[in-house]
Amino acid sequence: MKRWISLGLTGVLAAGLTLGGCGQKPAPPNNAGAGGAPAAGGDTLAGAKFNIGMVTDLGGVNDNSFNQSAWEGLQRLAKDTGAQVKYLQSKSDSEYIPNLTQMVKGNFNLTWGIGFIIGDAMKTVATQNPNAKLAIIDNVVDAPNVESVTFAENEGSYLVGVVAGLMTKTSKIGFIGGMDIPVIKRFEAGFKAGVAAVNPNAKLTINYTGAFDKPDLGKAAASTLYNDGADIIFHAAGATGSGVFNEAKDRLKAGKKVWVIGVDQDQSKLFGDDVTLTSMIKRVDQAVYRISNDLIAGKYEGGKTIVLGLKDDGVGLPDTSKKNVPEDVLKKVEDYKQKIIKGEIKVPEK
Repeated sequence: MKRWISLGLTGVLAAGLTLGGCGQKPAPPNNAGAGGAPAAGGDTLAGAKFNIGMVTDLGGVNDNSFNQSAWEGLQRLAKDTGAQVKYLQSKSDSEYIPNLTQMVKGNFNLTWGIGFIIGDAMKTVATQNPNAKLAIIDNVVDAPNVESVTFAENEGSYLVGVVAGLMTKTSKIGFIGGMDIPVIKRFEAGFKAGVAAVNPNAKLTINYTGAFDKPDLGKAAASTLYNDGADIIFHAAGATGSGVFNEAKDRLKAGKKVWVIGVDQDQSKLFGDDVTLTSMIKRVDQAVYRISNDLIAGKYEGGKTIVLGLKDDGVGLPDTSKKNVPEDVLKKVEDYKQKIIKGEIKVPEK
């Protein structure tokens, strides 16, 4: 039976680590304290004997989104504990089971699956390998040897909906999703509710591209929405969202000011403050770090589902929002945040 709990997360893990490309072989281990090397002073780091890996979904490890955030969490873990961390990048649905199996058979102490669409494959591999320890982001796998982590994306998306609703000048706003799956529907539902709460007359147009790894589709979808008068687009589309930013930058060069609301990470750090209004961040890096570190400490609990929301700092807006979002709007965001945390506002999930 799944037990639903709330995991308190405090502080922000260091990010911004440089990521290299990867084919179908595991990436080289992060060598910061890895491989059983003694730490300073002759003490062996706690995780030196642990191998922890992750399998990406189709967005890949450099998706500027949740896969990348997960990998950054593992890289930080390697630096702090001495654990060896690797990833396998999936280029098609058919590679999920082989990639997960490769890590399990390779005696990895913990294998992560990143993304909702890996859920069925992880269930299969977990059933076939009952002694293996696995964990998944953005889906719930009902198995005694899998820890599942989901987020209240609808809560964080509500807040960026408040920003969009208050800051649109055309009262036309867009939402671009990747695949039409429950996790992305939570983004859509929360965003829609947030916009409506502060600007009920705003028109919100929804567009699903059907992919997380197709920037060209994101660019085309953004072009359509901007042409229709939208001045703000929120994307929840993984690497496909890169195309949304590219379209916004092209329009800025042509003298037209439009905005993008990023997702999962503070995307202003990659795409710039000139087109990034704010971002709805998910602390995938912190969740991956925390559970992996629990494994090293002997606290892994299979069969558990962890749900992270605003009260856990699992979702929210980055501090860089103040660069483009006025103080009065941020105050409104904080007011709505507290109402959600206190239960005064129940944010829809679909």
